[in-house]
Amino acid sequence: MSHFEKVSFEQWKADCGVKGLPDKELREWYEAIKLPRQATASSAGCDFYMPFNLNFESGSVFRIATGVRWVTDPDAESDRGRVLLVVPRSGLGFKYGIRLSNTVGVIDADYCDSDNEGHILISLVNPSGQDVQLEEGKPFAQGIVVSYEVPEGAGSDEARNGGFGSTDK
Repeated sequence: MSHFEKVSFEQWKADCGVKGLPDKELREWYEAIKLPRQATASSAGCDFYMPFNLNFESGSVFRIATGVRWVTDPDAESDRGRVLLVVPRSGLGFKYGIRLSNTVGVIDADYCDSDNEGHILISLVNPSGQDVQLEEGKPFAQGIVVSYEVPEGAGSDEARNGGFGSTDK
C-alpha cells in the first residue's frame, strides 16, 4: 500500500531554495516537517503542511519544497492504476484566490523512483491583492489518491527518470 515519507535532508535542502541559513536551522525546519494526513475520518484528501513560515506577497508565485514523497510499489496490486492529485485547500482559494500554478499536480506512481527522490514541490500563486501569512505546520494543499484507467492501446512501457516535465516528448 502507498504511503508518505520524507525525502532526505540533502534533497530537501537542495530543493527548498532558502539561501544563507546555517544547516542547523535548516535541519530544525526539516525535522519539523509533518507528513500529509487526513483532517477528518471522511476527508478525501491528506493535508500537506507548510515546512516554514512564509509571507506570501500579493501577486507572487512561490514554490514550496514539502520535504515529502509519495511512495508506491508499482508491482503491488493495491498501487497499480493510482495517481496522487495535489490540489489547493479550499479555504485558501475561497478567502484569497490562492491556487496551484499548474492548477492540479499529478504525481504518478513511478515518480517516487525519480532522481529527486520523488520530492513533491508545490507552486502556489497569490492573486489576492494582499499579502497572506502561511504559517509553519498549517495545511496549505491536499493530496487525493485516485484510481484511473489507461485506455486500450494507449499504454506505455517507458520508464521515468526525472521530475517535473520529464515525460515531455
